[in-house]
Amino acid sequence: MAQKAQHAILRFAKHKSGSAGALEAHHERTKEKYASNPDIDMNKSKDNFHIIQPTQKYRKEIDTRIKAAGCKTRKDSTMFVDTIITASPEFFNGKSKKEVQTYFTEAVAFMEQKIGKGNIFSAVVHMDEKTPHLHLCFTPITEDGRLSAKDILGNRAQLSKWQDEFHAHMKKQFPVLKRGESALITKRKHIPTWLFKQSINLVKQQKTIEKAVSDISIMNAGKKRDEILEMVGPYFSRLESHLGQMKKYQATIDYLTQENEGLKEKVKDEGSIKKQLEAAKLKQENEQLRRFVQSIPPELLHALQERGRDHTKDQQR
Repeated sequence: MAQKAQHAILRFAKHKSGSAGALEAHHERTKEKYASNPDIDMNKSKDNFHIIQPTQKYRKEIDTRIKAAGCKTRKDSTMFVDTIITASPEFFNGKSKKEVQTYFTEAVAFMEQKIGKGNIFSAVVHMDEKTPHLHLCFTPITEDGRLSAKDILGNRAQLSKWQDEFHAHMKKQFPVLKRGESALITKRKHIPTWLFKQSINLVKQQKTIEKAVSDISIMNAGKKRDEILEMVGPYFSRLESHLGQMKKYQATIDYLTQENEGLKEKVKDEGSIKKQLEAAKLKQENEQLRRFVQSIPPELLHALQERGRDHTKDQQR
């Protein structure tokens, strides 16, 4: 049997200051019982250890750093980030506490390089749950003194880069580790067959519909215009529904059609060249359908949408 791949794992959770107390109670194990998490074995909590020990309460740690940096804050500001770092359970099999400590110390060194040592106020390793893991909490303060989790963590593509850099850093010390799955991959959903068929049918009808739409004049309020609207309305109802459904699978389509060579290799490993080509065709068809919608004058588009909604209501009665 092939050995299961072992991955370095890095995850972020953004928080406002209101959740600091509850997270502190969990991370620092200040409660006697944790009914919400049955995986915690309190008999093993003595084996938990800090790489960075907080010097005061989490809320105070956060406020102190933000005040010292002179950051402006808003009600919806992310005040701190809880970083969870671990590895596949198999990676820890047979490792001593010292070896586990070496892994997490290296992970903290990576975070210090990325976000600045002064932003980190706690880094505690839990040995009392199923898989050893690190909770590292930091204030997302930029080098120029702004509180901005968006700038530090970035968008989905930048988060994927975080994963690349984390894996590269950890692999130097632990060569057995493989690159964990990118967020671009983990957000994938299976694209159902009916969605491909639906797209093909809408594209096939598009030329006929385009001709009908071009025959409609906003200035022509006659019978012919109403007849065409009646005919075209149901198509627009189906089209709008389809484009809405497509949004659910956009991450999958982006993944299968993106240009990142490393991820392309992953697709090939899974024998999904056919899926890649199908997704590219689906993306092209739907970009064509969106351009068609955008080409219609707003007043006419509104009339078509209204007629389409009326048709949908009639069907539901």
